[in-house]
Amino acid sequence: MTAAANKQIMQDLLARTAAGDRAPYVAVLADDVTITVTGQYSWSQTLRGKEALLRDLYGHLATLLAEGRRTIPLHFIAEDDFVVVEAKGEMRTKAGVPYNNDYCLIYRLRDRRIIEIREYCDSALTERVLGPFPAERTRPA
Repeated sequence: MTAAANKQIMQDLLARTAAGDRAPYVAVLADDVTITVTGQYSWSQTLRGKEALLRDLYGHLATLLAEGRRTIPLHFIAEDDFVVVEAKGEMRTKAGVPYNNDYCLIYRLRDRRIIEIREYCDSALTERVLGPFPAERTRPA
């Protein structure tokens, strides 16, 4: 795939996700996808596999955040297999506290599938609003 094709895939997926349809995004995750939440705080970790990503990270977020959460993509930059996305979260916790984080997400694609994700965000905001990541959901790298 070309960088332009990968960029278009991510633009389409993230537009649908921002509109509330997460199914196409989940469908494009490779079974062996890895996600690394960068930094040196309780949420920092690397999860391996679609099941772990959905269960341990996205599953935990679903217990904390109210319905209607959105991550709005602002800018896309693509080179080779990588698509970099600047995005803004528009979310609230189930208790009604705003959680509007800024993100830099780096996606690596192969054969129209997301095989790797690196997430950069405001870690202090994450821990202040969402609390520490539960140790029982953390998987060894």
